[in-house]
Amino acid sequence: MNCASDSTVPDSTKSRNTASVLARRILRTLLIAAAVAFICLAIFLALGHSRLSQSGIELAVSFVYSIFISLPSMLVLHWVGNRYAAKHTRLVYVFHALGLLCAASFGVLAGSLLLRVAGMILYGNYWSAVWSAFPFSVVITLIVGLTIASYETLRYKLQSTTLELRTKQVEQERAYKLLAEAQLSSLESRIHPHFLFNTLNSIAALIPKDPILAEDTVGKLASLLRFSLNANQKSLVLLSQELKIVRDYLEIEKTRFGPRLSYAIDVPENLLDVKVPPLALQSLVDNAVKHVAAQRGQGAAIRLSGSKEDGRIRLEVIDDGPGFSLDAITPDHGLGNLIARLELLFGAAGQLEVAREYGRTVVRLSFPA
Repeated sequence: MNCASDSTVPDSTKSRNTASVLARRILRTLLIAAAVAFICLAIFLALGHSRLSQSGIELAVSFVYSIFISLPSMLVLHWVGNRYAAKHTRLVYVFHALGLLCAASFGVLAGSLLLRVAGMILYGNYWSAVWSAFPFSVVITLIVGLTIASYETLRYKLQSTTLELRTKQVEQERAYKLLAEAQLSSLESRIHPHFLFNTLNSIAALIPKDPILAEDTVGKLASLLRFSLNANQKSLVLLSQELKIVRDYLEIEKTRFGPRLSYAIDVPENLLDVKVPPLALQSLVDNAVKHVAAQRGQGAAIRLSGSKEDGRIRLEVIDDGPGFSLDAITPDHGLGNLIARLELLFGAAGQLEVAREYGRTVVRLSFPA
């Protein structure tokens, strides 16, 4: 609400507000300078001129000048820096110098007037005191003021550059994240038709043989499709949900292959709340069914297992097929799709490996816990 209301304020109103704030700051600065100077002069007057040495009088005069010059100078430096540092980076020092010159002139005139009122400067010597104090005050004000202005300007530029770099870094990271999400969505949407096609093939093979079983299988397919559509909205799902889909998918394929397909799921309960890429295990199981069970007369025995070691989750799909190499997998393949999704989700920490162990093919999916 505040942002919306500020954005609708006219520029003229903002300018008046800025001028009003500046006027209040100037008035406050002058009041502070006058109050401090009057207090100091009151102390000096209370002590009496006769009790002050020449050094004491000069100290009092210098103090009054410094008060009336330093406070307006700080206000000028602050105002010029905020107003012109970003717009006129090269001319800002000229603006600083002009502002400091005006502040020094005002300080000398106002300080001399106060000293005249206090009786520390004779009436006829007022302008002489002004002209004698003016050159030294201007030089000191410019040296000190421009030094401070240079430091503040460099600090402002450093802060602006740092903020700009951080903003660009955040925007770049956001662009990378959006790109990764778009790529991931593309990969996930690509795997769903592949999954659906294989499942429909299984149902089509059942229709002429056992229509009732085919109808029951359609119900399981509906459950699978519901999960597939919901998973398309997420990058990760619970392992328990993924295992249910894998079990339903294997049951559908088992109605097609009969005793030629057997499976076992051996995953500890403490891993069921782990999150995995959707349809990751289903892709591995589908690969085993398609290239082992469907290609051999004796079918296939598939086993799923899971473990957690050294802060990493390891999920394995083991079959008794002849094995294969990931080097032969193309990006359009289901496993190639899974490899790309792992890279987007986990970077180099997500791995898919294929090994031969004890005469069986082990496809191992691993990622950080």
